Amino acid sequence: MLVAVAMGAAPGSEPPTSWIDPDTGHRIVRLTREPGSASLYFNQNGYTADGKKMVYTTPDGISVLDLKTHAAKPVVQGKVRIIVTGRKTQSVYYTKEGAVYASDVDTGAAREIARLPPRGSISTVNADETLLAGTFIEGDGRDYNSVRPPGAQQLDQPRNKGQMMEERLAAHLPMALFMVNAKTGEVKTILKSTDWLNHLEFSPTDPTLLMFCHEGPWHKVDRIWTMRTDGSHITKIHTRTMAMEIFGHEFWNADGKILFYDLQTPRGEDFWLAGYHVETGERTLYHLQRNEWSIHFNVSADGKLFCGDG
Repeated sequence: MLVAVAMGAAPGSEPPTSWIDPDTGHRIVRLTREPGSASLYFNQNGYTADGKKMVYTTPDGISVLDLKTHAAKPVVQGKVRIIVTGRKTQSVYYTKEGAVYASDVDTGAAREIARLPPRGSISTVNADETLLAGTFIEGDGRDYNSVRPPGAQQLDQPRNKGQMMEERLAAHLPMALFMVNAKTGEVKTILKSTDWLNHLEFSPTDPTLLMFCHEGPWHKVDRIWTMRTDGSHITKIHTRTMAMEIFGHEFWNADGKILFYDLQTPRGEDFWLAGYHVETGERTLYHLQRNEWSIHFNVSADGKLFCGDG
């Protein structure tokens, strides 16, 4: 609607494919044509290993866009949940009907990797595409993750999310974090916990390093952690220094050396973009004024430019 008003288009008409932003002078290009199409979540890799294509979701499945010609084609048809694209091959990974799959975006060839544990979900694929990581709730406890599974294209937060987060944290449901061998399909549990485990994301460069989170209301959890794929070296990334200090919406630098995250000291008052150097433990802090803060941030491939969504 905002685009239509700015361009003088009639309500309900299709937005233009490109235009010049009157405030910045930048050219804006609309990449997709399908109503209901969406890019991946801010911390999910959506670009193919050769850097030439981008995957995105549509109401009919998963499509791929040639970034040079803007030609698009479907890759996966049907109701699926996308995970990420591979960093080594031209594969896009997704789950469907209790199993995890990979499809080649160039040829469309698909293969089933493994059947998942009951109510298991996969969140991430490692840098050399040999392992996938996910979680499941043991027993028959309520699957609170169904409100918004990692990677789901749900842009509006449910009205009851705050209550759900509180209830899920207090439930202390037994959970397992597991690895899937991409070649053999073997499923192996490497961590069990009654904390709420969520937001798994492999390092983009180190295939043995996994980031994961203790989910819940941010002021009540020590959220960000890393571990090795054998379950060792569990490391807390940030320790709270005051009441109501919150941190989250974590993401990797492209070189895999820094974990960045939104930090507020305390919540809603003082804003930072924080970084933790995983090799040295050194910390980086960028102070932000309130009107510079974003809910989600990201960083360019060369590590020189940050962006945010406001």
